[in-house]
Amino acid sequence: MDDFLAFTPVTLITGFLGSGKTTLLKRLLAHPALADCAVLINEFGEIGLDHQLVERVEGDMVLLQSGCLCCTVRGELSEALRDLLSKRERGEVAPFRRIVIESTGLADPFPVLSTLKADPVLRHHLKAGRVITTIDAVNGLGQLDVYEETVRQAAIADCLVITKTDLLTEDTVDPLMARLSAINPDGRFFFAAAPSLDADSLIAEGADLNLDRLQSPSGFYCEAPIPDGGEGHTRRISAFSITVEQRVDWTAFAIWLTMLINRHGAKVLRVKGILHLEGEENPVAVHGVQHLVHPPVHLERPVAEDRRSHLVFIVDGLDCALLKRSFEAFTLAKQSLNPVA
Repeated sequence: MDDFLAFTPVTLITGFLGSGKTTLLKRLLAHPALADCAVLINEFGEIGLDHQLVERVEGDMVLLQSGCLCCTVRGELSEALRDLLSKRERGEVAPFRRIVIESTGLADPFPVLSTLKADPVLRHHLKAGRVITTIDAVNGLGQLDVYEETVRQAAIADCLVITKTDLLTEDTVDPLMARLSAINPDGRFFFAAAPSLDADSLIAEGADLNLDRLQSPSGFYCEAPIPDGGEGHTRRISAFSITVEQRVDWTAFAIWLTMLINRHGAKVLRVKGILHLEGEENPVAVHGVQHLVHPPVHLERPVAEDRRSHLVFIVDGLDCALLKRSFEAFTLAKQSLNPVA
């Protein structure tokens, strides 16, 4: 056990909504370099779904098939980390040599990093590893123009992983690369579509960490909060969820979602969920980001004993109650809808 008492590195995976954080995390967890790590996932929304898409979760903490320990952050990050370290010390969880945190897509990454340094317990047990930021090649430029969180996530990254390049031509990716280079001149670029991308190249620790210069009291990241009474752009962003008891008619849902995206795609920052469909034994995972909706993924097995369908929306300035009523009227017809307040 002595090997696990040294400073444990913490790798942060961040990136805006729908930029591919969970997809990247699943890929990295399959690599031997992360076979003995702990994974903390934090979702912005009423129901955390990303942990189900990584692997089946029972409660807040489980041991994944890859050998990794996974838990969902439901309170303060510092509390979750202290609890994780305490359980390791007492032998209540499988020993781990690294912690990977997947932050919410709306998070400023600086508070996560500052937690490691400010907490009197954590700073004696943990050390900051690399910050990995996923950037959506399709929506990235627009998000950098509108959402300050995206700029912060890009600027603080040690590694910038460009996703969805397979949907674009090379010349359309160049302006995004130039913009990111201006924001983060010393960030290292990787492409999610490249077969050579692996955990060794992303999590290796070296002299290129940006952490020290970004934790200065005069740094950009700790001096640009949204005023409590102000009209910051994130004030318009809200999350809501819908839970459906009955099985969902896929055709009706697909038509409804298409109509929603066509009308309000720019304001639907994320739609993500797990649906139990009529005529299908196992559920499907759905995922959309603004005007881009990915093909549904048929899961090989049920993700939970819960046979209800769950949808989580993160929207910018849309009426959540109106969207719920629209979903009920169009998709469920006479079926009963049980929204989670």
